[in-house]
Amino acid sequence: MPVPFNNYPEPMPDLLDYRTPEFEAALAALPPTPASGLATDENYWHAVRGLYRQSDELINLENGFWGAMAEPVKAMFQHWTERVNRETTLLIRRHYMPLHDGLRERVAAAIGCAAEEIELTRNATEALLALISGYNRLSPGDTVLYSDLDYPCCKDAMEWLRERRGVTPVRIAIPEPATHERVIETYAEALRAHPRTRLLLLSHVCFATGLVMPVADLSAMAKDAGADVIVDAAHSWGQLDFDVPHLNAPFTALNLHKWIGAPLGCGAIYIRRGHVASIDPYLGDRTWPADDIRARVHTGSPNFAAWFTVPAALDAHRRIGAHAKEARLRALRDAWAEPARVIEGVQILTPDDPAMSAGITAFRLKGHTTKAACDAIVAALRERFGVFTVARTGPDAGDVVRVTPGVFSRMEDAKRLLEGIASLARESK
Repeated sequence: MPVPFNNYPEPMPDLLDYRTPEFEAALAALPPTPASGLATDENYWHAVRGLYRQSDELINLENGFWGAMAEPVKAMFQHWTERVNRETTLLIRRHYMPLHDGLRERVAAAIGCAAEEIELTRNATEALLALISGYNRLSPGDTVLYSDLDYPCCKDAMEWLRERRGVTPVRIAIPEPATHERVIETYAEALRAHPRTRLLLLSHVCFATGLVMPVADLSAMAKDAGADVIVDAAHSWGQLDFDVPHLNAPFTALNLHKWIGAPLGCGAIYIRRGHVASIDPYLGDRTWPADDIRARVHTGSPNFAAWFTVPAALDAHRRIGAHAKEARLRALRDAWAEPARVIEGVQILTPDDPAMSAGITAFRLKGHTTKAACDAIVAALRERFGVFTVARTGPDAGDVVRVTPGVFSRMEDAKRLLEGIASLARESK
């Protein structure tokens, strides 16, 4: 016999505020954030680690692909998966729009903007491609600028603008070693050399190397040169503590399933108020008014359960704290990267400047710049030292091995990686 639709413990308009007692108890059990020594308080981070269920097959230092859900968030995802599959269209047809509006409000509050400035997507890539392909302030002969450290499919999209808009794509190489001054000067030189530049693609945290780009400064420089900026914040939101409007760019793409810890299939697109008209409606979308951001991306039917879990993921993220995550991830990075920097034959791809590094960092061994060579290093770290990493292609100077800790990683994990790098460096002389 069907269960009456109104026989649920929460009022229908407040569905997104529903939390299981287990969810509330799990977060309440987390100790207070330490007032000092936050990044290296192992008792606190042991408690945080207890929120996650991780495989012990290998030390997983490849957490940049997507982020694990905390167990209480996973339980909420299971709750919503069961409910969406039990009620199907009874829930979605009748209540999706107020639920969706509530989700936009919660995500907007978390990133520091107005709800009208964001829309949910399935990932940052979907948002980036909608922004790049839809940007309409270009004329034949204009220049669009991107770098070797941008995400591969976005580099392809910037090149495709040659066909789409008749513009000239220009690719620049980020200097190695990178410093704030050298990065700024690289872009300044490119803008001087290409005075008709009208669009820049900037990665906030570069996917391959982990380099944190001075996006706010570069955005200001671009604006002075008459160009707009699209920011790839797929790896930064949740790994770094910032509000999206502070990036000083009109367009940003974000993930919620990386460092925020939402289920896979959750992202967002940000278009600053007053800039929606610069992006064409997605493939002529007429579902929403022409001045509505929701006309700029069309996802179809998303994973409703994943999206409805976003408030729980934001709660867990807030409870641990963005500042705490940033501090811990950088400390885990420093624990291996800084000692490795002085090992002969090892190149660390992010500087020791905290403003230009976060949790993600990549390295090379001298002379090992091909994909095959980096794959061999990844295999050796995995098979001989029990550490899981990943090879990444992209930088003009050669491929790299990327290392990405999670908030559940331990300092001894970083030390084990360091042992492996030191051993492989000695052997490669």
